[in-house]
Amino acid sequence: MKLSVLEHGHINEGRTVQDTLQETVTLAKHADELGFSRFWMSEHHGSGALSFSSPEVMIAHVAAHTDRIRVGSGGVMLPHYSAYKVAENFRLLEALHPGRIDLGIGRAPGGMPIASRALNEGKSSNVQFFPQQIADLGGYFHEQLPEDHRFASLVAGPSVTTVPEVWLLGSSSEGARIAAAQGTAYAFAQFFGTPGGEEAMKHYRRHFKPSILNDKPHSMIAVSAFCAETEEAAAELARSNELFFLRLGRGLEQNSFPSLETVNNYPFTAMEMEQIRQRRSFSIVGTPDQVKEKITAMAERYEADEVIIASAIHSFEDRLRSFSLIAEAFNLKQD
Repeated sequence: MKLSVLEHGHINEGRTVQDTLQETVTLAKHADELGFSRFWMSEHHGSGALSFSSPEVMIAHVAAHTDRIRVGSGGVMLPHYSAYKVAENFRLLEALHPGRIDLGIGRAPGGMPIASRALNEGKSSNVQFFPQQIADLGGYFHEQLPEDHRFASLVAGPSVTTVPEVWLLGSSSEGARIAAAQGTAYAFAQFFGTPGGEEAMKHYRRHFKPSILNDKPHSMIAVSAFCAETEEAAAELARSNELFFLRLGRGLEQNSFPSLETVNNYPFTAMEMEQIRQRRSFSIVGTPDQVKEKITAMAERYEADEVIIASAIHSFEDRLRSFSLIAEAFNLKQD
């Protein structure tokens, strides 16, 4: 099974944006050496706690500092942008790093409403045109736009012979429906805990239509995983992420990713503790053997071809160690 890394660029409490970006490169190199297949970075706007406002810039930087691992977006929020410009960006990245670039796309805003308004100032949102944007990307990447296309004679340069992999990212049945209809690979964000994920993945496989992008379905689940030598230590690693998502769910502004000291001093209510218990039910936390067993079982349940792992841990050393333990459990280097 292919395992990959999903990085959100959390700015840890007590650290700087520059620290985060340097640690991202270090983590990518670590993942490359350990045998992970892909390293994806997300897109967020107007957030004081998340640093990746431009995954394309990060992809260029990370790919230049790694050797083998595929590097991509997880993902570009396509309705904010022109499909033509996104195609140009990713063809240029592909020219720089042939066969190593992934384009994950989504249709979520990626930030608060004010950020969406700023990104779309002077134009309407492209959400309703999202399926057409995906079709346009395929045409631009393969230089095969339909003859009656509004930009039929246009080439998204530079013209290169290799093509980035295109993945639609989603957390609902609607995302699965669009991925199947447009013939893209599909990544389901299981770590959000949205119900109906297994049904969404089944719909994607059953209704997949071959396209210029893919001739058969290919799927992935994105999970939160925290691994340490003991269950107790792994549970401790997950606590900062639990408070971060708790605040996120309440719409609270966050300027950093909380430290364990902040978590320990937080006055949790009974309702908040129940919300955290619910979140723990769909996170993967444990020893290397336990994490391997849970990831394998979840991939089988979702009929996923690959798994990508987000591991938001305040201590960077503990995050590196968590991924090392997971890689060792799955014998990634031998694969």
